[in-house]
Amino acid sequence: MLAPMSPTSVSGTDTAVSLTMRDVLRVASALLVCGAAVLLFAVHVRPAGYLPLLLGVALAWWVDRELAKDLTLIAAGQVIISAISLQADLSNAGIARFAVALSLAVLVPWALARWWRGHGAVRFPVRTGKKWTRGQWVYLAVTLVVGYLVLPYYFIGSGAYLNWPDLSGDTDVWRLFLGVNAVGIWDELFFICTVFALLLRHFPLWLANVLQSIVFVSFLWELGYREWGPALTIPFALVQAWLFVKSKSLSYVVAVHLLFDAVVFAALVHARRPELFDIFVTAP
Repeated sequence: MLAPMSPTSVSGTDTAVSLTMRDVLRVASALLVCGAAVLLFAVHVRPAGYLPLLLGVALAWWVDRELAKDLTLIAAGQVIISAISLQADLSNAGIARFAVALSLAVLVPWALARWWRGHGAVRFPVRTGKKWTRGQWVYLAVTLVVGYLVLPYYFIGSGAYLNWPDLSGDTDVWRLFLGVNAVGIWDELFFICTVFALLLRHFPLWLANVLQSIVFVSFLWELGYREWGPALTIPFALVQAWLFVKSKSLSYVVAVHLLFDAVVFAALVHARRPELFDIFVTAP
């Protein structure tokens, strides 16, 4: 049997401690819960995708009840999201389904964390009282430039834009604008402030980050970021969580996300209606 993991190793400050079988099982339980997102969203295998979700929570209850309770919150959010199709839908009914399901996916884990778990891990720090640093402003500019150069080439060149509505309706462009921005904000509320924050209570930063990125990227795949989209969404998910830890600011990671999504919106509109936003030098 390997030496027990010390409390410091859980927070990621001591990497020299060996893992025990219990530690392996704890990681396995979290991997099952987060990995279920691949089946539920990316592969869209339902109801079979719920099996690893249930097994992961059950395994955690056996090896670490504190972890199990937080994994239950993450699982609850995924189950709520899976109640609807994540295919982009700009109809009134589609927007309503998204609004209800995605709102509940955040509110239910938040409420359970606060009143059942009794901890403040799920929180949404908007007003931190800290000014953004020069480096943070530079990163915003870099995000805009990278998005401008890469996103049109990705969406149009790969044909990924075909996963999105054709924007033939009179109000579809504005509906897409609202939808892209609303989902972008929600991404940070759920994947970073909820899933990542809960995992960070039990695992080192790097492991919690990898686990949350599995859920994040699987969701984005079903939403429409397919073809070679994960080459963009995986690093984006990992960096967003890292930025959240460093900045401790939901406002900042949302600003980064919405800046990126502004280019996503323009690229999608240009792909469907080339006369609009004809500003991209990398568009095929």
